[in-house]
Amino acid sequence: MPSERIQRRIDAFLDEADEAATQRDWPAVAEKAAAVLGIDPDNADAKSFLQMARSATAESADGGSANPSTPAAAPAAPALPASFVAGRYAVRRFLGEGGRKRVYLAHDSRLDREVAFCSIRTEGLDATGRERVLREAQSMGRLGAHPNLVTIHDIGEDGGAPFIVEEFMGGGDVAALIDQAADHRPAVARTLAIAKDVCRGLAFIHNGGLIHRDLKPANVFLASDGTAKIGDFGLAVSLDRVRLTQHGMMMGTVSYMPPEQALSGETTPKADLYSLGAMLYEMVTGKPPFVGDDPTSVISQHINTAPVAPSWVTERCPPALEDVILQLLEKDPAKRPESARAVLAALEKVDPEAKSATHSDSNVLDRLAKGVFVGREKELERLRKAFDEAASGRGSLVMLVGEPGIGKTRTTQELETYARMRGATVLWGRAHESS
Repeated sequence: MPSERIQRRIDAFLDEADEAATQRDWPAVAEKAAAVLGIDPDNADAKSFLQMARSATAESADGGSANPSTPAAAPAAPALPASFVAGRYAVRRFLGEGGRKRVYLAHDSRLDREVAFCSIRTEGLDATGRERVLREAQSMGRLGAHPNLVTIHDIGEDGGAPFIVEEFMGGGDVAALIDQAADHRPAVARTLAIAKDVCRGLAFIHNGGLIHRDLKPANVFLASDGTAKIGDFGLAVSLDRVRLTQHGMMMGTVSYMPPEQALSGETTPKADLYSLGAMLYEMVTGKPPFVGDDPTSVISQHINTAPVAPSWVTERCPPALEDVILQLLEKDPAKRPESARAVLAALEKVDPEAKSATHSDSNVLDRLAKGVFVGREKELERLRKAFDEAASGRGSLVMLVGEPGIGKTRTTQELETYARMRGATVLWGRAHESS
């Protein structure tokens, strides 16, 4: 059995493979899985990821999130199963897939309605993981129906594989809405309507004592009448992140991840509010608040860097909406709005026709550049490798030197984030010149 140090290294590679699978970056999935197999040739998770990557590459699947609202122009899939659960759910077409599930449009012959049938792939799931799948769905079911939550109709097992049957959403998801909008920015009025619906859904979830933990555009679905509904509640954590949950590692999608969740701190309903702020920022500006070349650099910005105010990026962000977004994106949960209902009340006061605040052009490029980490990728990669070596029992002394203003502090912050995400304790010290 691998030592604790080696196991942490294996977990780090598997975490990266898991994130790549969520993004459907199959070459990266295969690369990380192969790295694990080079250390532990019998690792079941790595074998599953490698097989997943090979199957996806062979099928030339389209890169989209697997959710019950993927439109008719869905990725191609292998031969469709005729039905599930002894013929009750007749399969109409393939909708999409994610790291651990395949989703089909199906007809429920017993209740005569269209549903989204989510078949859960169990490769790499132990008994605890399988139980967690059903328990999370049951938790959602116990909340009861709400107009801004995707309804779960049924759960169970079919041929030994867990399944979840959900309400079929015919209007797509917010991720697709952003992709299709001009400049990837839906109209402000449409953004406000969706945000209000999400707040209503979050308020209901939080009142029930539950937290979504992976709110993002791909998990907010649209009904045919335009109503927004939160979906995949608990499923992104329980299905795509079961192993991460078991090992106490980070959960969620990095572009929308609150700092406390990235560092495995206490997660409260205010974590969902931060994710809502990141989603609104993207809908208003056309991109998430923080971007980077890898997950660690994005997470580091969530932890260390203030977002550029939306009004520096677009003229179509009413000042009142900008205030809400920036409050939601506060690093300290205590500084965020008190609740989803408080956010809803603030959004009700936003005039969608109001123009963004105006700024002097002299500092625009400087403001836009804040939070973007460039120019020190090679140095950071060397530092990460040094940390990995130390975590494997081969420590060394590394010194980062240079003139003031060349990015030493920011590079060190990136390394700190990388280390803390992998369970390390980070100590900072300062030397003061004495006379």
